Amino acid sequence: MKQAIIVGASSGLGWELAIQLADKGYQLGVMGRREARLNELVEKLPGTHFVQTTDVTQAEQSQAELQELIVRMGDVELIVLSSGVGLFEHKLEWAAEREMIDVNVRGFAALSIVAMEHFTQRGAGHLAGISSMAAHIFGAKTLTYHATKAFVSNYLAGMRQRAIRSGLPITITTIEPGFVKTPMVHGNPLWMAPVEKAVAQMVTGLLKKKNHIFITKRWRYVALVADLMPQWLLRKLL
Repeated sequence: MKQAIIVGASSGLGWELAIQLADKGYQLGVMGRREARLNELVEKLPGTHFVQTTDVTQAEQSQAELQELIVRMGDVELIVLSSGVGLFEHKLEWAAEREMIDVNVRGFAALSIVAMEHFTQRGAGHLAGISSMAAHIFGAKTLTYHATKAFVSNYLAGMRQRAIRSGLPITITTIEPGFVKTPMVHGNPLWMAPVEKAVAQMVTGLLKKKNHIFITKRWRYVALVADLMPQWLLRKLL
């Protein structure tokens, strides 16, 4: 049986990803801060699955908990890092910035290391991380969120290069959603995708072991334009 771990499965994209991967026959390990929500999730899924509470802001402890879950499960071939925090910064406050950095940067990097160590020892595997279209632009009221997602995308690109140089069949997938109808997104912005549609595209890309997944697909062209656009023009538009 195929095995996967989803970190950040208690809501949003991680929750829906668990539902859709279970429907594809995966046995899952689900991780997150809210144990009750994780238990509620696995009760909805077909088959038997594993629950592990973790708080990724406690990076070293979260590393140990991921390692323990890998051992409990036995042969994990896919690890998806879905935990993320996005907060508006109407004024500069270190508490808000620190929370985003702790989850989106420190926690993400710490768990990526554990995943890669596991896949290297196993001789193969697949690490996927959920970044954002925000990695390609900047915003005055969301500066830390955009910066942390730029870190995620760049970090995964570097990890992909390490995997290639290792000569092992290890896939690194960068997932960059646009606007998806989850609790993190407020209002009704342009091209808002239902979470079920967004995750269906994600699962298709993961099963094909793509290096990069844009959700929905049209955001690929937005990213291309943003990357080519001079910063003075971006500043006028944002």
